[in-house]
Order: sequence, then structure tokens, then C-alpha cells
Amino acid sequence: MKKLALLTISLLILLTGCGKKNPEDLISKFEKNVNNAKSYTIKGNMEILSNEETYTYSLEANYLKDNYYKVTLVNQTNNHEQIILKNKDGVYVVTPALNKSFKFQSEWPDSSSQAYILSSLLKDIQKNEKNSLEEIAKGYFLKTSVNYPNNSELTYQKIYFDKDMNLEKVEVYNDEDIVTIKVEFTKIDLKSKLNEDDFALENLIDTSLDKEKDTTKTSPNTNKETSDKQSDNSQNKSDYSTTDSNSSSNNCQNSECDTQSSNILDSIIYPLYIPSETYLSNSEKVDTDDGNRVILTFAGDKNFVLIEEAATISNDFEVIPVYGDPIMLSDTIAAKSANSMYWTSNNVSYYLTSNDLSTEEMVTIAESLGNTTSVAATK
Repeated sequence: MKKLALLTISLLILLTGCGKKNPEDLISKFEKNVNNAKSYTIKGNMEILSNEETYTYSLEANYLKDNYYKVTLVNQTNNHEQIILKNKDGVYVVTPALNKSFKFQSEWPDSSSQAYILSSLLKDIQKNEKNSLEEIAKGYFLKTSVNYPNNSELTYQKIYFDKDMNLEKVEVYNDEDIVTIKVEFTKIDLKSKLNEDDFALENLIDTSLDKEKDTTKTSPNTNKETSDKQSDNSQNKSDYSTTDSNSSSNNCQNSECDTQSSNILDSIIYPLYIPSETYLSNSEKVDTDDGNRVILTFAGDKNFVLIEEAATISNDFEVIPVYGDPIMLSDTIAAKSANSMYWTSNNVSYYLTSNDLSTEEMVTIAESLGNTTSVAATK
């Protein structure tokens, strides 16, 4: 009888252990992994859905304890690279192709949810009073609310884990239950051996310059097929490209002329979104030392000014101080201050300023700019 009783107890323990796992224990395991990581490296891909278009990025996020971050984002459509760096000196958004950086005194990444930063995901989880961990075929997902102050349409996210509570994917949904941001992780190393030098701005500049040199080298094995492809690609570049000199090659016979023509904005780009009771009151094109500049003035209920010019490359690395925050747009990272926003997209630099627009309205205007000559309202 004693043997039978012991066998029964053993079976009960075994069956209990094979039962449904406790959500609190599983979440606690993820929390422990994040808090115990002295440094980590994350790699993956991010998709952003905007105006029925999908923008895809490759991303790498690095973290070191004491609040050091480095996030590298490369737009897969145009290979545009930007880096968000946070170290003891502040927050930087570096654009290697333009040899420029904005420097912020900012609370980033704590100022909003970040789908690719572990501490941000953990904070979103901890804010929920009751976490419901749903079991699926390959693991689990956790639904939490999100904090995107510049986009009120984003309301919740689903964080996906495997059976061992290793992070696999994050989906951020809008108020219509549509996935607007999706991050899929291909590598998470919670024991990466990073140090402060990996987050030094000067080292980042040197690395970017080395990459630029590597990409400009001509391979000795380049064949006719490759040259033909490069020629075809140059034919398909946007009319707003600042690096395509084909349009001026017949008229310019020297590099100085080519450089000047590449800094000219050929067409005015109008926003497809304008706040109600607001209209385009003036459009002006002025010559500058670097090319030309378009100044669009909008009046009405929401007055604002939009300035456009061809993006220029700084000869020396330039750091521009900004009292505000970096803001992720669909295809680039913008610098937002109290009443203005600056960003570069498709080789065009934009500056938007207003005392009437909210940050969310500025973002909506920025997202609506495209290759178009139409405008919503004029007067």
C-alpha cells in the first residue's frame, strides 16, 4: 500500500508539472532576463505601415547598463541609414550620408513605447495591472497598452514569445485593430560584451566614414552586367535625388557645375494633408549659396510654414543642438523641438514650423508629403 501511495503522489506531481504554466511565472522569467542583462544586442526587421504603404527597415539595437543605447536603422528601399545614440552626453540622431547629427537633451527612449528596446517592452508589461498571457501553437503572446504620444491611433501591442519566453516578435495595432508597426527579431544576445567605447559618438563617426569609403571603392572584378545594372538604377532615381547628375551632364562639363545642379530642388512638394480651414497663402522659391529653397506659407485656423531644399552633405561632421525629441516617421527619423520639426526624406530636407500645430498634426503633415504637385486648398 505504501508503494502504491508513493506512486500515486509521484504521478500527481508529474501531472501538475505538465499542466498549464503560470502566466506570472513566465512573465517574471522575461523580467528577470531583461533586468539581469548588463548589455545586449538585438537584430531584426521592422515594418511600418503608413498611408497603405509599407516601409521596411533592418535594425540593430545595442544596450549597456547605465542607460547607453545605440539603434541603427537602415531603410531597405533607399538604403538610408540613421543611428539613434544615447550616452552620458545626451541623445543623438546621426545621418552618416549627410555627415550630420542632431543632439537632444531628451528622455528617449523612456518618453514613449519602443517596440525594439527590451526595457520599454518590460515597462509596458509592468504598467498593465492584469496581464493575460495567451498560449498559441509556438509559444505565447502578451497584449499590453502602449504609449505613443505623437500618434494617438496606436493603442495596443502584442508581444510574442516562444515556449521558453524568448522574445520573437512585436506587433503594434491602431484603433482599427490593424498592425501598424511590426518588429521581428532574428537575434537576441543578452550577454554581448559591449563597453562605453561602443557608444562614443567619435567612434560612430569613424565607423560611418569607413563604411562610406568601402562603398565608394570600385571592385576590380566589376563586369559589364554590373555596370549595366548600375546604369539602369541611376535612370530610375527620383526626380528629387540630389546625387543624380544625369539631368545636367549635357550642360555641365566640370564637377563644380554638377555639384551646384545637384543641390537644386526641381519641383515643389506639397503636403496631401492640411488641417481644416487652412490654405496655401504663398509659395516662394529663393536662390541660396547651396542651390535653392522653397518656402510654403499656410494660413487660416492653423498657420504654419514649410521649407524645402535639396539635402546637402557637410564637409565636416556637424552636430546641431535641438531642445526636443527624435520622432520616428515612416521613412526617416525627425528632430522635433517645441514648435518645429526637421527631417530629410528622399534627399530633400524639410523644416516645418508653427505655433498652432500639435506634434501629432506636424507628423501627419510630414507623412503626407510625397511626389505630387497637388494641394488640398488654396486661396
